[in-house]
Amino acid sequence: MTMTETLVSAPRPAPGRRFSFPRLEESLFWLTVASGSVVFIEPAPYDLLILVTIGVWAWRGFSIHRTVLPLVILLSAWTLGGFIGLIPYWNEPDPSLYMYNTLYLSITCLFFAFFLYQRTTRRLQLLFSAYIVSCVIAGAAAILSWVANFGLEELQSAERATAFFKDPNVLGSYMIIGFLALTQRLLLGRMKHWWIELPSLGLVAAGLFLSFSRGSWGATAFALAMMVGFLIVTADTRRMRRRIVTGAAAVLMMVAVGVGGALSVDSMRTSFSERVSLGHDYDEGPDGRFGRQVRSIPMLLDRPNGFGPLRFRLTFSLEPHNSYINSFASNGWLGGFSFIALALATGFVGFRLCGRSHPYQRQAQVLFPAAFVYFLQALQIDIDHWRMFYLSVGAVWGLEAARARWLATGGAPPLAGTTTAEPRAQII
Repeated sequence: MTMTETLVSAPRPAPGRRFSFPRLEESLFWLTVASGSVVFIEPAPYDLLILVTIGVWAWRGFSIHRTVLPLVILLSAWTLGGFIGLIPYWNEPDPSLYMYNTLYLSITCLFFAFFLYQRTTRRLQLLFSAYIVSCVIAGAAAILSWVANFGLEELQSAERATAFFKDPNVLGSYMIIGFLALTQRLLLGRMKHWWIELPSLGLVAAGLFLSFSRGSWGATAFALAMMVGFLIVTADTRRMRRRIVTGAAAVLMMVAVGVGGALSVDSMRTSFSERVSLGHDYDEGPDGRFGRQVRSIPMLLDRPNGFGPLRFRLTFSLEPHNSYINSFASNGWLGGFSFIALALATGFVGFRLCGRSHPYQRQAQVLFPAAFVYFLQALQIDIDHWRMFYLSVGAVWGLEAARARWLATGGAPPLAGTTTAEPRAQII
């Protein structure tokens, strides 16, 4: 099977013509991603907007590159395993809703992969622009909520900022892509808009800190180290490597100063002290979350269909807090092994994307570290319904398809002002 692509000049709007379908599509996509940090209501604006965006995009037609087929197969198997496990509990509303949400989020993952395969450069610009805006909004909301409720010195509160999320852990992890994207821009010396990017980075870092999520803090540090490492290894010159190292040190110093200043507030220091302690009652002992995870493994080995969606908590009176165990518990052996295979396949694709030269390498060096640490966080929290997880995984596979297309065209750089023809639902 050979891959063929036709590049045509983007048509200019005719005089007096106001409606532009591609512009509508781009606007909907931008609004969808920008609304990703407002999810305290169900359905969230993101959920409604992405359905409209998918409909508008699919109506025009699209291409599916064969490189993305492993993602399609693994997500389909994972979801199918969950619906098989749902069969005995089909009439129960919560398990059914859980699986429909899983199906919907899997579709969004495929959408990001298919969408970013076409017109990749332009759509990546929209993705990062919108995601950074959403993170800045979330960071500002986190600061305001803390100052309004918990910032007074006489209040020794252990509360954590949630901004427009329901869970502070989700807020913290949502900030990872925005934090990496803004940091990368500063490290690479793109200082044209430093006057807005530097304060934006401060707001994002503040929102991340005020979530008081240990997992998010660790994941951000690990993802930042990955990104900086990729940047250094793939830098063109020694001068650029020195600039990256110096810039990374400066960013870490600014973060340290900011954290130090925040901890001068008593309420901040109290919350920080509680969160940095490694041991908590709900973690430890045979009845803690780790003990229950260990106890569940022999039971799952005897159940090919798992416990069924949302049945783990009925057996152990607690959520799994581990997406790998939850995949076996809710989606059975088929779903559990598919999720593990998805993590391994995405890791293989991502490291190749970040280490080899192609037009989308720098963007991949932001998106893949985020996806990678989400898979790591899956070891200690349930990420299987995190919207940003599906966005990052889909984006990684979309960039891999775009890289394969670029190689098939002889490694030619994308032409300015060009677009790729989009045949209807064609596999190439």
